[in-house]
Amino acid sequence: MNPCNFYCMPKLKAIYYDTETTGVKPDKDRIIEIAAYDPVRKESFVQFVNPRCPIPAESTAITGITDEMVAACPSFEVVGQAFIDFCGPDAVLIAHNNERFDKLFLEAECSRNSLTLPSWKYIDSLKWSRKYRSDLPSHSLQNLREVYGIAANQAHRALDDVMVLYEIFSSMVDDLEMETILELLSAPTNVSRMQFGKYQGRPLSEVPADYVRWLKNGGAFDKSENRELKEAFEKLGVLK
Repeated sequence: MNPCNFYCMPKLKAIYYDTETTGVKPDKDRIIEIAAYDPVRKESFVQFVNPRCPIPAESTAITGITDEMVAACPSFEVVGQAFIDFCGPDAVLIAHNNERFDKLFLEAECSRNSLTLPSWKYIDSLKWSRKYRSDLPSHSLQNLREVYGIAANQAHRALDDVMVLYEIFSSMVDDLEMETILELLSAPTNVSRMQFGKYQGRPLSEVPADYVRWLKNGGAFDKSENRELKEAFEKLGVLK
């Protein structure tokens, strides 16, 4: 390998981002606000999106975003391209619950609007917290904010959540390089505590067997993000 090919490779840069949406189903619901922060340039991006459909009252109750606020705003076709341009081609996009929410919405909207996503890498800060802060009873963004002593924000508004996420994740990973973080996330996990549900934070040995079987019958362990949890219960002999 030519040494220049390694040393001249572009360094991955972190982009923290968040989306607010009309609901929780990427195939049906729409992004109504998207924000991002580039800590290297110290620049932010935030934009309302006209979803071309009414915003449900349930969404407005959570985000505070109304039909009137997005009526004169551009569609995702325009906003999405501006977001892609802001992030650049060699970014690592970081969001809380990225794998199961923000990334899925971003991909769905880009596909819907014929936008080509760069070959970005993604980090889910929720996954990192569950993996390396298994001592915590909750891994929600607001609970992590309190754990790390970060000032309260306007929760469920995209840029506010992005800035809080930036502070939280910076504290959690300290000075680790993005490449190292990606490697650690892909490494096998020694799961010792329940990661979600009514027994979240409890040692796996204290989770009732009938509850574990109920999760299995409901398909919870069929999800890729719960594979290591399933294996941990199998080692304990709870799952056969």
